[in-house]
Amino acid sequence: MSAAEPPQGANSAPTGGSEAAKPRAWGDHSSLLVKARREGRDIVEVTPRSAGWRYVGFSAHRLRNGESMAIDRAQSEVCVVVLGGSVDVRAGDAAWTGLGSRRDVFDDEAPVAVYLPQGRDVQILARDAAEIAVATAPGPGTANARVIEPSQMKRFSRGKGLNERFVCDILPQAEPATHLLVVEVRTPSGHSSSYPPHKHDTDDLPRESALEETYYHRLAPAQGFAFQRVYTDDRSLDESLAVEDHDVVLVPRGYHPVVVPYGYESYYLNVMAGPRREWHFHNDPAHEWMLK
Repeated sequence: MSAAEPPQGANSAPTGGSEAAKPRAWGDHSSLLVKARREGRDIVEVTPRSAGWRYVGFSAHRLRNGESMAIDRAQSEVCVVVLGGSVDVRAGDAAWTGLGSRRDVFDDEAPVAVYLPQGRDVQILARDAAEIAVATAPGPGTANARVIEPSQMKRFSRGKGLNERFVCDILPQAEPATHLLVVEVRTPSGHSSSYPPHKHDTDDLPRESALEETYYHRLAPAQGFAFQRVYTDDRSLDESLAVEDHDVVLVPRGYHPVVVPYGYESYYLNVMAGPRREWHFHNDPAHEWMLK
């Protein structure tokens, strides 16, 4: 399938060739690691401008019981994921109440999400303490606004042994949207994830698609950490990052495996978007042997 190119302007940044956009400074960890704010409503935010790419926007927020926030992204499609707690969502004339039942991302159940083809005049009200994620991509889209119920999400395990992790497809390519793809992954203590290393930075369908990606990391217990490496075949990009609870890693191109130390459980929420809404990846040939 094919999606329209994004409009020029604030939601886009220049790119070259068929690859996903490169961040401004490969040697600067701040270009790939976005540290979380430990207090306050707004935990972390990534925009196409701040990331130096074209498509993916992401933010995470913690809301107190009764607290509200507004979203006004008229030129973007939006997917709101209720990571924990319960919220009401109103968008124009549409309204949904009591969305969300899990305590946090480590509960063994799927989340609730709301897809909005246009993020104009959106209000979110927390019915109790809540954490939400807001994924955006250039729009507006043409798919219908809708709640994505947990029962609609496919949950499955991937990998085996110490490479096993547990996946929940929130907004996969089989479901209607313009650019956005959203998925969450839980990785047990001592396991690897997004492994063997794979990439999706070249527009070469059906072998590989060009998709920017964010990783929103959570750890349990919260004082834990995990490691993520982002690297290319020629090592022009090769960054190894120590991520803490609520941090975001940007993946503009290259392979991007995650390793979780013993004693801590990992969760991450992936948001992907690119010129074509298809996920086709290429494994690092040096490590593909383990799949045989």
